[in-house]
Amino acid sequence: MEGTKIATRDGFGEAIVELGRKNKDICVVDIDIGKSCKTGAFAKELPEQYLNVGIAEQNGAGVSAGLATAGKIPFVVTYAVFGSLRMCEQIRQEICYPKLNVKIACSHGGVTPANDGASHQSIEDMGVLRTIPNMTVVMPADYYAAKKLVAKAAELYGPVYLRFTRDAIPVIYDENQEFEIGRAVTLREGGDIAIIANGDTVRLALEAEEKLSSQGIRAKVLDMHTIKPLDKEAVLDCLRGIGRIITVEDHNILNGLGSAVCEVAAEEGTGHVKRIGIQDQFGQSAPYERLLELNGITTENIVETAKSMLK
Repeated sequence: MEGTKIATRDGFGEAIVELGRKNKDICVVDIDIGKSCKTGAFAKELPEQYLNVGIAEQNGAGVSAGLATAGKIPFVVTYAVFGSLRMCEQIRQEICYPKLNVKIACSHGGVTPANDGASHQSIEDMGVLRTIPNMTVVMPADYYAAKKLVAKAAELYGPVYLRFTRDAIPVIYDENQEFEIGRAVTLREGGDIAIIANGDTVRLALEAEEKLSSQGIRAKVLDMHTIKPLDKEAVLDCLRGIGRIITVEDHNILNGLGSAVCEVAAEEGTGHVKRIGIQDQFGQSAPYERLLELNGITTENIVETAKSMLK
């Protein structure tokens, strides 16, 4: 699969059909954007397990909560910016407070909506939802990770937020890789610096590791696909064993992965953490890679940040 690029929303679309075939309690509540969110195949093959509520995100959250009380496992599906912010009150009051078994599956995470502009780029979603009790927050790094983590979310009882990319991103894993919600995946071992990334930025962390390795710098790379519950032990291992961490994310540096790692570092009272991510600013209509570049979310910036921390 080297060189292959697939959007993680495609992994979700395939996984939800496979899960729906096996478990008739799994259903999709669509917010009328199934084409973009890849639920078309599910609707066609499993119409009795599919409901389109129209462009009504808050109603979709409420309907999903109701289905969960009847023993169903609903996946309410929309864009990340709407599934986190427009639905936020309903998620808090109707899903998380009673701890219902609802999965919020959202495409168009981060700045991957690109030319759709700031209104559709979701830079706050994981931070907002990780502050709500009972919520689990997950962002897969590639197509295979998406398929496996969607299946794990279906097995886990309780609210889960799953964030996917609109744009195609490189395939990192193979189909045999196993995942556990709340447990980071170690992709590279190293003792000079640790790079902790999630979602579409994991591939940048791996590219940076290769460049650092060519300069004699050994970097440990972690895919922190779950930011809540955070793999605290993995972070502590980096803090105690290495002492220098760079976090990389396609999300506001406030309250996202970087903040979660810094919370662990502050409580431990050791280590040095640098955050690379959206610089607390809205996006604009521009190509995806350009939007990352405008926020310093690049392989080159990870490399230079690592070198500066080792001086």
